[in-house]
Amino acid sequence: MKWANSLTLRSLALTTVWFAIALLVIAVVISALYRNAAERGFRQLLQAEVFNVVNSVSIDQNGDLQGAPQLGNLSYKQPQTGWYWVVDPLYDDSREALRSPSLGGEDLPVTPVSEVPYDGDFRRTYVVRDDHDNELAVIETVVVMDDQNRATRVRVSGNRDAVDNDVRWFSRRLYIALALFGIASILLNGLIVLWALRPLDRARAALRTISEQGEGEMKGAFPVEIQPLADEINALLGNNRAIVERARMQVGNLAHSLKTPIAVLLNEAQSMGGQGGKLIASQVMMMQAQVQAYLNRARIAAQTESVLTRCEVEPVLERLVRVMRRLNPDTEFALSCAPGLVLAVEQQDIEEVVGNLLENAARFAESEVRVGARRLDGSAETGEWAEITVVDDGPGLTPEEIRRAMKRGQRLDESGSGSGLGLSIVDDIVQAYGGRFELTGLDGSGLHARIVLPAKLKK
Repeated sequence: MKWANSLTLRSLALTTVWFAIALLVIAVVISALYRNAAERGFRQLLQAEVFNVVNSVSIDQNGDLQGAPQLGNLSYKQPQTGWYWVVDPLYDDSREALRSPSLGGEDLPVTPVSEVPYDGDFRRTYVVRDDHDNELAVIETVVVMDDQNRATRVRVSGNRDAVDNDVRWFSRRLYIALALFGIASILLNGLIVLWALRPLDRARAALRTISEQGEGEMKGAFPVEIQPLADEINALLGNNRAIVERARMQVGNLAHSLKTPIAVLLNEAQSMGGQGGKLIASQVMMMQAQVQAYLNRARIAAQTESVLTRCEVEPVLERLVRVMRRLNPDTEFALSCAPGLVLAVEQQDIEEVVGNLLENAARFAESEVRVGARRLDGSAETGEWAEITVVDDGPGLTPEEIRRAMKRGQRLDESGSGSGLGLSIVDDIVQAYGGRFELTGLDGSGLHARIVLPAKLKK
């Protein structure tokens, strides 16, 4: 999964999940705390109303209850609201109880004392439902009204919907506020993560510049967490450059040391004349070509260790085709190259590979040679590859002739000069870069040469 390999996406995903869980927990905790506070305030309000009723009621000279409690909540005067108060005379069952106007002619339900007993202050709290299906919280207490020990039972109820509605109102606004805060925090966190990871983008851009230009080092100020990596990469690039230069110097020294002895041997063989001289000369020429081929392979092996090997294809092919047109004026050369195509190959290796193929094609073509270069579809698993083709309209080769031509030292045309190593050198160079070299064709229909090399699109 791509997101699992992205620091940015992983950071954003983890922080987003954390914010969501944290805000949800905070919302639940705050809502629960607010409900507890609302219920405590509700009970305290009912307790205050109980005291108000007790202080507003008395017993007259006839033994009847009297008084008109003026409670602050107007719901005690409105019917079916669930806000009620009742004062029952416990000293005489024949006396009428005092009731709030909100009760009308109804009575307030009572929970038996056996289920909810009084506490030490002769007070108890319970929940009942009235005839209108209101859930009521009731505070009940017993009070002695005078010196004759005449007692009354005072009950005050409140509708619990008031608490629930209050909590819902608060929770709704709390969730909206936390949601807005969470969205803003996630966006801000995303900006912070992107800003914090910008040095990685700069490091990637620096590496891309090195890869495209084929030289240089990672420059710029990086955070302390990334600077050691940049230093190690710069050291690796410097080491690669040193390896390439050392290999090139050794190859040059070897080529120089062998050049003179081989030239002397070739001159002596040619001056000898006769069959023996021709045989020695042909063998020396083959030795010269083979030495050059192995030197090329050593040089390529050193170059492929470097991350800086890059060459733009189009100018190289244009220059080779221009030379071939000058050398073969009777043959038409057509070039088709994808713009901006860059190979991860040294320029002189492309020149040697394509030059060999063009030389062979021009030698056997009837009238036309077509050269093409394009990028092949790649993926993250297979990498980027490019294809170069050289097609002529000559007599072509049979499959058996193609197998012979690919062998080292084999020449199908014995009338011309050469060592027979051209196609094998092409195959060696292409394989050194991990590519492929193919020849296809049928007798009388031309030859199709195809090479596949690692590529990188020019940015």
